[in-house]
Amino acid sequence: MVKILQYGEGNFLRTFVDVYFDTLNKSGAGEYGVYIVKPITFGTLERFAKQNNKYHIVLRGMENGKPVEDVYAVDSLQATIDPFADDTSYYALARDKDLKIIVSNTTEAGICYNGADDIDGFEKITYPAKLTKFLYERFKAGLDGVYLLPVELIDNNADELKKCVDQYISLWNLPEAFKKWNDTQNFYCNTLVDRIVSGYPRDEQTKARLEALVGGKDELVSVGEPFGLWAVEKKGDIATYIKEGVHNIEVVLTTDIGYYKKRKVRVLNGSHTNLVPAGLILGAETVYDCMVDEKLSAFVENTLQAEIIPFVSDNVAATTVFADSVKDRFMNPFLNHQLTSIALNSISKWRARVLPSFKDYYEKNGVIPTYLTVGFSYLMALYKGIEKAGEAYTVRLAKRTIEVKDDLPYLEYFAGGGSIETFMKDRNVWGEDLTAYVGFAETVLANVEKIGKGVCLI
Repeated sequence: MVKILQYGEGNFLRTFVDVYFDTLNKSGAGEYGVYIVKPITFGTLERFAKQNNKYHIVLRGMENGKPVEDVYAVDSLQATIDPFADDTSYYALARDKDLKIIVSNTTEAGICYNGADDIDGFEKITYPAKLTKFLYERFKAGLDGVYLLPVELIDNNADELKKCVDQYISLWNLPEAFKKWNDTQNFYCNTLVDRIVSGYPRDEQTKARLEALVGGKDELVSVGEPFGLWAVEKKGDIATYIKEGVHNIEVVLTTDIGYYKKRKVRVLNGSHTNLVPAGLILGAETVYDCMVDEKLSAFVENTLQAEIIPFVSDNVAATTVFADSVKDRFMNPFLNHQLTSIALNSISKWRARVLPSFKDYYEKNGVIPTYLTVGFSYLMALYKGIEKAGEAYTVRLAKRTIEVKDDLPYLEYFAGGGSIETFMKDRNVWGEDLTAYVGFAETVLANVEKIGKGVCLI
């Protein structure tokens, strides 16, 4: 059996990666087993134990103008491990010769380096630090390396992950032989993933519908769209383990991951990130709600045409075709893709998904982009309204109160009345001083004031 270590138990990985390996198993294309490791202390694995690591996914969408609802029973999960409570099982995987692949989804903020991380620590160190310790155990066991396939939506995700691991090797003065082993035996493959996943349904009607489809209650059931693409950088003998073709999702092994990633991150994810704060403040709950709203759908269209599509590649026509398919996917009435779910870690998402388009537009035109600036203004207006409610951080909207989930320092900053302009200047947050873009800070501050008075900017 080819074993896969998966950092992350969330809906996306289970509705994308795990069903892919499950499909390979059931088609006779291989024998794969997934071992989920919880990367942070937050959350519980009780549902997995309760259901013996079995669950369903339902792919709902439109094909040839007709609705489809396809159900898949997923059996590829072999075990779920909480390394904070059971490090023995965790490190046993490092010493398992059948382990060939490591997949991770720790959000855009997860691949980072912290010079204060202690090699003897675990709970409070970063994901790359945890990974370094894991790989060191494998090295000491005298085993071959693995293929690392991070799916975090940052440019060159595997390259960035390896940079972090290299930094920890240096920080912790680990043996030169281990560094050489990591350089030559492990293959860090940049990836691009594309499937919209709305996850576990929240409304009772949809829950009842899914229970009828899967044949009973499933606390791990997850909803996604039929479309799925996984572009993986071709290195080493990865084709032995990652099979190309359509196996629930389409898999492409390529030496040029850049185009796929740039197109998807900017067009699909960038559109999502730019839309969500405006949608929330204007009363929408799902992406579909936004797309059937005349103003919000026009906002998406104008942003794409004027400020995103022209800067993805020289082949504007091809990018336009992809953008049209994205809009069709946004119109999927079945997904129930909650804006609050997309809003998770909005600050790092804006930096990774929107800022590159913003910069390209500014550099070409010498002025700030209208629609991306409006989207950012709604984001700042949303965060300006953050209040601490017990252990949660919430924002009171016109018709409901929502919880905002992001890095704790950002939440605390705004809950404490922090200045938007000072936040925009913070290079640690954005990688640069956003107020350096002429007119950006002034426009955002004026827009936030208008939004606070109930003025609609779109």
